[in-house]
Amino acid sequence: MNSLNSPQIPFVPHRPLAASDHRTLTLAALGGALEFYDFVIHVFFAAAIGQLFFPPTIPDWLRQLQTFGIFAAGYLARPLGGVILAHFGDLVGRKRMFTLSVLLMALPTLLMGLLPTFGAIGIAAPVLLLVCRVLQGAAVGGEVPGAWVFVSEHVPPRHVGYACGLLTGGLTFGILLGSLIASGVNHHYSHAEIAAYAWRIPFVIGGLFGILSAFLRRWLDETPVFVEMKARRSLATEVPLKTVLREHGRAVIVSMLLTWTLTAAIVVVILMTPTLVAKRFRIDPAAALQANSAATLCLCVGCVVAGMLAGRIGTRRTIFVGCLLLGASYFAMLRHLAADPGALLPLYAVSGFFVGAVAAIPVAMVNAFPPAVRFSGISFSYNVAYAVFGGLTPVFVSLMLKWNPSAPELYVAALSVIGALTSLALPRTSEVAKK
Repeated sequence: MNSLNSPQIPFVPHRPLAASDHRTLTLAALGGALEFYDFVIHVFFAAAIGQLFFPPTIPDWLRQLQTFGIFAAGYLARPLGGVILAHFGDLVGRKRMFTLSVLLMALPTLLMGLLPTFGAIGIAAPVLLLVCRVLQGAAVGGEVPGAWVFVSEHVPPRHVGYACGLLTGGLTFGILLGSLIASGVNHHYSHAEIAAYAWRIPFVIGGLFGILSAFLRRWLDETPVFVEMKARRSLATEVPLKTVLREHGRAVIVSMLLTWTLTAAIVVVILMTPTLVAKRFRIDPAAALQANSAATLCLCVGCVVAGMLAGRIGTRRTIFVGCLLLGASYFAMLRHLAADPGALLPLYAVSGFFVGAVAAIPVAMVNAFPPAVRFSGISFSYNVAYAVFGGLTPVFVSLMLKWNPSAPELYVAALSVIGALTSLALPRTSEVAKK
């Protein structure tokens, strides 16, 4: 069985988007933004957390290592959390897991903002921080694939690209929101005030808004696809992941390769580039971060555009062309900065926009797996690949930099080519439409 040619969404294929669809997409994108905000806010206050949650007698390098180790634990927890939530999502319903994932993120985030520090409870402080971080990782592991499945199964097939693009744009907006709030806290409070109490504000805000988002999701309906499968008694009859690994191996491999490209785009172009260009081209760090905010905003727009294109010209073409434009724009940006560092903001904005091409990747994954095991298939492929490649990419690029200062653009260019070539394994638009 070729799972890449599995049926897409089997209901009312030609109806227009209704008001209920727009409500669903808006709430899903809002919840995704808040959940990603909760997941990344830790890194913006890593310095304060390291000082407050670890023994004051240890060296700074060890404190920093332990702080980022706890941050990395969230990534390691993603595959397990994603598999568990997806398992029940395929068996008992998308909506329940969709609501649970945001609540599972909000409560630990709120708790992190209220935790006593090392000075108050000793070694229990970093242990509790680690537990909260692991719960956050488990939550985001279920949220991202669960959100893609949820929105794609609510809209007609021709609008799946737009739905996934809007949702992915919401997720990336969460990164920008975290950066802006962190900048606001650092601007309005002194270092002493941040260490005393102000570092808690973003966590408490994120936790409270996350709880509100979970409450709002209660008003969403179960996806028509799941309701139809339940009525026809066509839900998975065995562990969904077992079926995925046995019958949809090709879809898993293609999804993992596309996720690898996605990690290169997000981790290198969006997360690592401000530090890389500041050091390499002697650009003011504040200017680099300002350009990064512009790039992330353009990324949000690019996600929606890529999603809409995937619905109009096909996922295969969108990923192929988008990956090549991403690699070319990032390569050109870093080469041009060597001669004109002042052009960072517009060039970075263009690269950020083309990073949005990754929003077509979830559309490909939705089409790759049949509804009965769709949640488990996407969750396993995406989370395992993201945990491996997302975790190793900074290390690999850093090691490459020792031998070649052009390592970032070469790595992104190579992964862009891999993504473009992998897209050729996807079915053509006409082939999907016939299913």
